[in-house]
Parts: sequence; C-alpha cells; structure tokens
Amino acid sequence: MKILYFAWVRQRVGLAEEEVAPPADVRDVAGLVAWLATRSPGHASAFADPRQIRAAVNQDFASPDQAVAASDEVAFFPPVTGG
Repeated sequence: MKILYFAWVRQRVGLAEEEVAPPADVRDVAGLVAWLATRSPGHASAFADPRQIRAAVNQDFASPDQAVAASDEVAFFPPVTGG
C-alpha cells in the first residue's frame, strides 16, 4: 500500500510517502490511521487526533469507514479551507 503525506502531516511523520504492508486486520481508513500511529513517534504525533486528518483512497476523498486494500494509494492531509 502506498501512503502519501501532505502539509503538516508530512512534517510530523518525516516522510512524503512510504510503502507499507499493514496487518490483515487493518480493513478501513480508521484502522489504517490507528496502525500508522504505532509506527514511530512522528506517526503518533501526526495521527494523535484523527479528527484533524482527512484521507483520500485512490484520489477520492474517503471517510474513516472506507475500505482499504493492499493495492491502494492512501493520502493523508489536514482539512482544506478556502478563502
């Protein structure tokens, strides 16, 4: 699974992207966030409050209950505001 990080999420994780192989019990975005938070102190900081993170699965906005698969590209970013 390819994971992309943007804005302050990227700064906290310390990576722009990474390839991961989550355990089989990670089935949705919420589970992926919880698992990623265990990978390093930077990941833990980035995912400390999942309500402040938005996700896209294969370039489509995704809710926490959106299913994820090993072949997916998942992007994480802060909420976007307009002006």
